[in-house]
Amino acid sequence: MLIHNPEFINYQATSLKGNLYVVATPIGNMEDITLRALKILGQVDIIAAEDTRHTKKLLSFYKIKGRLISCHEHNERKKIPALLDKLNSGLSVALVSNAGTPLLSDPGYHLIKGAAASGIQIIPAPGVSAAITALSVAGLPTDSFVFAGFPARKKAKRLEQLKQLAGERRTIIFYESPKRILKFLEEIIMVLGDRKGVLSREMTKLHEEYIRSDLSDILFRLKERPEVKGECTLLVGGCKKKKDISMKTVSDEIKKRLQIKGTRLSELAKEMSKQYNIPKNKVYNEGLKIKRLMSS
Repeated sequence: MLIHNPEFINYQATSLKGNLYVVATPIGNMEDITLRALKILGQVDIIAAEDTRHTKKLLSFYKIKGRLISCHEHNERKKIPALLDKLNSGLSVALVSNAGTPLLSDPGYHLIKGAAASGIQIIPAPGVSAAITALSVAGLPTDSFVFAGFPARKKAKRLEQLKQLAGERRTIIFYESPKRILKFLEEIIMVLGDRKGVLSREMTKLHEEYIRSDLSDILFRLKERPEVKGECTLLVGGCKKKKDISMKTVSDEIKKRLQIKGTRLSELAKEMSKQYNIPKNKVYNEGLKIKRLMSS
């Protein structure tokens, strides 16, 4: 079984179980795939794909014939027992998503967890990732970053996620749909402030675009368009440590944050105390004054 590949021979020598390969695929340009990934896709017994129609196009491009089964967020848990049975019987499986590295805001976590618990060898075939691709050309700090993935669909939960990131000093990476990017940018500016950012759109494709500017300017440029097309990767600069910040600036931000439904002053005071390095009670007392003015 697949004996012409030394990688398969080495693992089969110690186990009768098959290998599970986590294979990165292109995010746009079909040529952005490794030789090793192509070899694996051509040799495994089964390819578990997020969308078999999408993966068929990639396989067809490289003239690879593979046995495809679907494994997406809605059926992954149901498919795991059958996939584990096949792996335990000695068959090899490659896991692929529609684009980029599986599991990064894509299905696969439950399969990997089940395979690990079953003692199955899990082998990565690394390659493209939209997050890393965008970060590499953004011009924002890359020494440390936070991958936040897709924000929550419900507004209240989404705003809560943003509030938890308010004091984050590292570069933050989000994925977002073109249909929701304008609203999301407005929310980021409201909660995190108008920071430096980079919007990466249609990466590696014909209409590839990077907008590097303040978030407010990125929002303005997108609003001027009839529509925004292509999946978006948004990078947001981390919170800067501010020295000798004026209370007017603090007051203005408190007022903005209190306008967000569900914001608790005690939590806000704790967050902003860390963010601006000022006493928590000072923020809290200022917030009380603003709340009285807002309600009068």
